[in-house]
Amino acid sequence: MTAKKTSQATVKKAPLARKRQTVGGSIVEGLQQAIAWTKGADDHVRVTLVHVPQVDVRRVRRKMGLSQAQFASKFGFPPATLRNWEQGRSHPDAPTRVLLAAIAKHPEAVEDALGKAG
Repeated sequence: MTAKKTSQATVKKAPLARKRQTVGGSIVEGLQQAIAWTKGADDHVRVTLVHVPQVDVRRVRRKMGLSQAQFASKFGFPPATLRNWEQGRSHPDAPTRVLLAAIAKHPEAVEDALGKAG
């Protein structure tokens, strides 16, 4: 008994052309994913968590040898806000803490960037 061979042509399918997403569509998709994530849905949402450092503003300012007024003026902070941070009456928000961390590690880079921006 011989086995009958059947030959089938292998058909290679071309990959489906992916429709290019618009900026608006990307924003809407991101918002929908964020809403799903906050509701607890595991919707294969990419979440990026960034550790925002705590910064001792007084220590950074003193290390630089600047008065409150000098530090505030050099880096564009209102002097009253700087005083409130140093005295614990208020705290810098996350983006400001990132800026303060950059000032603490590389003050010359921040000064350079601010000098060119202004």
